[in-house]
Amino acid sequence: MRMGEFSRRTGVSQRLLRYYEEQGLLSPNRMSSGYRDYSDGDIATVRAIRQLLAAGLNTATIAELLPCMVVDGQLLDPACPGILPDLHKERERLDNAISDLLAARAALDTIANAAAADLENMDACLTMLSGRAEIENPADRPTTVAQ
Repeated sequence: MRMGEFSRRTGVSQRLLRYYEEQGLLSPNRMSSGYRDYSDGDIATVRAIRQLLAAGLNTATIAELLPCMVVDGQLLDPACPGILPDLHKERERLDNAISDLLAARAALDTIANAAAADLENMDACLTMLSGRAEIENPADRPTTVAQ
């Protein structure tokens, strides 16, 4: 099938399909006219690519792992016994990224809480100062005329 039909069937844009091909993730046959000719097997490959991307893997890692993956219905199954350490390594990378993001969020919360406390203190000071300003307003002072 040609790219337009393939794009509709997979739900992946033609631009993204070309990108997958550039990254070595997808290798459609070429017609004599140069047009890409996708097969039903390519649909399964695109589904696998999408699942691996959703799992947080980058395209370079997917290019390494994809040949060792078999699509079983809607699920991916590793077909090479040596793939498990790579999957564990990727999971550890994701765990580290999650830890880093949680630490960043905690730091942001600390800054935001400090800013909110400072704002409350500023509001209290302004309220206090505006009360004094009313008392100390020169227009409110009795005037004395020098004789």
